[in-house]
Amino acid sequence: MLKKLFSIVLFSAFCVSTNAQEFNCKVKVLSAAILNVDKQVFSTMEKSIADFMNTRKWTTEEYAANERIDVNIMLNLTSKATDDDLYGATLTIQSSRPVFNASYTSPIVNFVDKDVVFRYSQFTPFQFDDNRVVANDPMASNITAILAYYAYLVLGLDYDSFSPNGGSAFFKRAQNVVNNAPEEKGIAGWKAVEGNRNRYWIVDQILSPRFQEVRNYFYTMHREGFDKMAASPEEARQKILSGIPKLNQVNKENPTSILLQFFFNAKSDELARVVSQLPKEQRASYVAMLSSMDVPNVNKYQALNK
Repeated sequence: MLKKLFSIVLFSAFCVSTNAQEFNCKVKVLSAAILNVDKQVFSTMEKSIADFMNTRKWTTEEYAANERIDVNIMLNLTSKATDDDLYGATLTIQSSRPVFNASYTSPIVNFVDKDVVFRYSQFTPFQFDDNRVVANDPMASNITAILAYYAYLVLGLDYDSFSPNGGSAFFKRAQNVVNNAPEEKGIAGWKAVEGNRNRYWIVDQILSPRFQEVRNYFYTMHREGFDKMAASPEEARQKILSGIPKLNQVNKENPTSILLQFFFNAKSDELARVVSQLPKEQRASYVAMLSSMDVPNVNKYQALNK
């Protein structure tokens, strides 16, 4: 497994392999909008989510402690039903992976999901089964389905960054969650008909041949770009820059794609930094392409021309 071999080389300290799980997930639940509820409930909620992510075995691989994927989850509770333990929320998930011979980590996921609603009863343990995504209560199952979906998405992208199409099996598991997701009035984010920028479309586009170039570039920019930046900076930079026109073509063929915005949410700062290392007279074409693909960050790119 390339990812495991990479980790062994990356960390100079010897670490004995253990049965450590795949994630080093830190969770924060924000509850300022929720009144007349014992705050201990939200501390328990934090622990329930962290335990679900960190203690469940998500793969068949044996991970050493230094191989765990760093993940941050922030659940911002925005509403609560007065007569039920039913919550509305937004969920921010971030993940990163180490860069070879560097002191920083590269962002892999940085996404805000605004379609989060779930029932939570304090001290009721989170349960999830890939073969039975929905248990007896769809609203209670929705939070574990959402967490499992993003766990598989993070794993898939992490594996894709180490080997070409390495994350396919995990993306298919995420798609399985989508296909068997809870259905009940008030639950959203799982269906194609609900819009073009939700969970359904993210994984659908990842697995679609129309977006294969995005996955190819995801591998190239990490393994042939960032991971080789210390040893061969000019060659590594060119590898990263050479993929931008290919992404731009995908964007022209698939305008307003959620996958490309999902990608740029995590990678815009790094791409802007790579372009900024070029002489000013060489930046214009890259700035124009990035600006057209990633409108929310257009000011970031336009500043590179000044």
